[in-house]
Amino acid sequence: MSYFTEAASVQTVNARMGEATDARLAEVMACLVKHLHAFAKEIGLTQQEWEAGIDFLTRTGQICSGERQEFILLSDVLGFSMLVDAINNRRPTGATENTVFGPFHVEGAPIREMGECISLDGKGESCLFEGRVLDLDGNPVEGATVDVWSDNADGFYDVQQPDIQPKWNNRGRFVTGPDGRYSFVGIKPVSYPIPDDGPVGQMLGKLGRHPYRPAHMHYLVTAPGCQKLVTHTFVGGDTYLGSDAVFGVKDSLIAPYERIDGDTVWRSPFDFILVPA
Repeated sequence: MSYFTEAASVQTVNARMGEATDARLAEVMACLVKHLHAFAKEIGLTQQEWEAGIDFLTRTGQICSGERQEFILLSDVLGFSMLVDAINNRRPTGATENTVFGPFHVEGAPIREMGECISLDGKGESCLFEGRVLDLDGNPVEGATVDVWSDNADGFYDVQQPDIQPKWNNRGRFVTGPDGRYSFVGIKPVSYPIPDDGPVGQMLGKLGRHPYRPAHMHYLVTAPGCQKLVTHTFVGGDTYLGSDAVFGVKDSLIAPYERIDGDTVWRSPFDFILVPA
């Protein structure tokens, strides 16, 4: 038996795990204890700072609800969500990169015809989104489902304003044919702030950080025999590309936006490259 000392804190705590503990759980918890204790020792954590941290985590949990997950928001703004996403979605060169899923996807969006408009509230600058779904060899992927969603011109998703926006506003699913092409009309997305009226928003303020996400269109692309792709395309030139509050921007996901139809409509072409499952 060993008793707790500062020097042997990690070994003492991890030695208390039972022999029947699930192997992966034991590995995860042992590593967590090691790094958590190393953090406290490196920074010389004070009792007051520990209490402030416990209070912050308590308030973060208290604001969570069925509609709001402040802990995921905390993970997002610390770059942790993007790190986990990157670790679990390593892809070969040329494949479209993943980014965070976000909290506003809704299952069962209507299947729409190619070229159909998904903007139902009549707001925003019209934009044609089009491109192809391809495999790594450049062949078109038939039967791919391209699930899309975005905010409206006011920076809100339909689920945030169920009494204001029409149901399924700026949402839809499109299924590719033999040519692998997709197309739909939406709006040019706008940048918007993540919820910043809680503990995470207060933390951002104290760190001198803003809560904004750059304008983006969400995509969930699935196809038989291919890995699922969760990604965004970002509006080139957006003010917040270099300071996305949740670190979701990747250079390869910044899409072109160009004026067409006498400068009354935008066009954003983008091809998605899938990898085998």
